[in-house]
Amino acid sequence: MDAMTSLDVQETTDPELPGRLLVVERDALLPLLRSRPAADFARPAAACPGWTVRDVLAHCSSALTRVVENRFEKGVFSPESNDRDIAERADWPNGRVLDELERGMTEAGEVIARSGGALDVLALGEWVHAGDVRDALGEPGAYAGAGLVYALPLLARFSRERGRRPVHADLDDVDEPLRLGDVSGERPPARYIGDAATLVRLCAGRPLPAAGYELAGAEAGELNIFG
Repeated sequence: MDAMTSLDVQETTDPELPGRLLVVERDALLPLLRSRPAADFARPAAACPGWTVRDVLAHCSSALTRVVENRFEKGVFSPESNDRDIAERADWPNGRVLDELERGMTEAGEVIARSGGALDVLALGEWVHAGDVRDALGEPGAYAGAGLVYALPLLARFSRERGRRPVHADLDDVDEPLRLGDVSGERPPARYIGDAATLVRLCAGRPLPAAGYELAGAEAGELNIFG
């Protein structure tokens, strides 16, 4: 990917940004998925223990459909709710799951933009799950690609909102450092050096490569915004 500027990475107030993230990922992911054989959908998703690639996609499509249709009953997005949504789609052809996912990635952005930030994390979660799917399929670009420029500002924002350990990240593929976590100055920042995709893995609690990055002053679990 091309290097990004500090403004691109740090800006977090644009209500249209989550929708752009979903559309960019839709345009990259859906053609890839539609070209894969049916057997690939049964592959285990290592980042989501107990789920297959198809389960991840069914979860993503159902979550976005709930956003588009404004269906947020009590307990929505709990593990039990997620399992029910996946089970409801168990008999669907793979193509129907992909159709639902494409619709959701196309239409949810407008609803998310009207939520005043309350649903922004869902867009980031969908993008991370797309990385989970790429990882399971052995495709390049997991947790990277064209959507990264939209995902990093959201990642930085949620790490601050959730009071995660402050981190000064020097990214190989971004022009300027990225600041994550608590920016009050009350805690000394940890230091990350490496590529942006591995930083996403750290912040999303995903499996990490054995080498190629440095994290000093923090444990990996302190960065996880979903944990």
